[in-house]
Amino acid sequence: MPVPMTMERKQAAYTNLRLAAFAICRIRGTPSRGRSTKGQQYSHIYFTRLHHMRNLLHALVPSWKPQVPVTTVLGLEEGKDCIIVGTLYKHMKLKPSILDEYSKERSAIPLVKPHNFMHPDDHLILEDESGRVTLAGAIAPAEYVTGVVLALRGKETSAGNFLVEDVLEAGLPHQTSLSAADEDKYVVFVSGLSVGSATFNPLQFQFLIDHITGHLGDENEQSIASKIARVVVAGNSVHISPRFLNGQMVASKDQSRIAEPIKELDIMLTQLVASLPVDIMPGCHDPANFSLPQQTIDDLYKYSDAKDRLEFMERTLRWRHLAPTAPNSLGCYPYTDKDPFLIDSCPHVYFVGNQDKYETRLFEGPEKQKVRLICIPRFSDSGVAVMLNLRNLECSTLSFSTSFDA
Repeated sequence: MPVPMTMERKQAAYTNLRLAAFAICRIRGTPSRGRSTKGQQYSHIYFTRLHHMRNLLHALVPSWKPQVPVTTVLGLEEGKDCIIVGTLYKHMKLKPSILDEYSKERSAIPLVKPHNFMHPDDHLILEDESGRVTLAGAIAPAEYVTGVVLALRGKETSAGNFLVEDVLEAGLPHQTSLSAADEDKYVVFVSGLSVGSATFNPLQFQFLIDHITGHLGDENEQSIASKIARVVVAGNSVHISPRFLNGQMVASKDQSRIAEPIKELDIMLTQLVASLPVDIMPGCHDPANFSLPQQTIDDLYKYSDAKDRLEFMERTLRWRHLAPTAPNSLGCYPYTDKDPFLIDSCPHVYFVGNQDKYETRLFEGPEKQKVRLICIPRFSDSGVAVMLNLRNLECSTLSFSTSFDA
């Protein structure tokens, strides 16, 4: 009788390099429950963003337009060629207001909202500490959103607008070299499990677990599974019925129903963590705090236009900001002394979860930077997880189906 082959799971070194950037330090003397945000203003995060990005853009100007002077919005002179640096504000006719949100909360019938708020009359405004000016000319409002910091070359017109002739984005930052690997090791990304929703299929998720843990497939498939070094669960892992999230008190008989999806997720993840390391990231529908922006690329889709979600991801890299629309249209913590969403070093892998379909592309920068972009589809809808090979940053999919077609 043949002896079963013993396989050892591959290990990969792991360090969380961004934890400190998002951490909120407790001030001595404040309650241990955490810092209060009462009285804190979001203007601080915009000031910090502009200060950081302006220094960066000023350093790029001499090699971009060496003979053109840099001035402020207040220092503009009609017809004089110059460069101004500031934060974009996008005036949008269809953008919902806080009164619309209040009406939605008070209405028994949910208000119908469009998926995208673009309108032909949208226009851009550039703002710095000295003032603001409406933009015209060679800058397309459809490509930009509120919160992006740019350098613009142009002239003030007789109407008081700034006629843009050229645009300078910060561009991709420096990228450290990727350490060479001589063997295949994989990270599996799965998103949108939606445990507790009508679309959640527990058997489908169990197939994924069994494959990763080596309990499914032939010897070759088990050999590949043994090379999976880590699993990342990228948001929207549970689904809580909206009727429990309307701000009203939850009856005691319903409290157990809220906990059921979380308990089910916990039971299933226990099988994974017994075999390999697992990271769990919160999504906009998960029971987590609101410190970090959720669904940043989806928010860009609401307020700008691109050919696909990967192009939105490319733009955030060129703008050097992970969540430019926060805090304008995307919730985040009101940081006072930093903007932790600024991109200070170019990543090798950039992924976004809970997308309609799987997409990937290798994005290359002007200084030979290479970034693997990945859109991870909702698993509850697609049954698809994504495998990333750490050796060469190549991607493949794991697809699971429980349908039995004739």
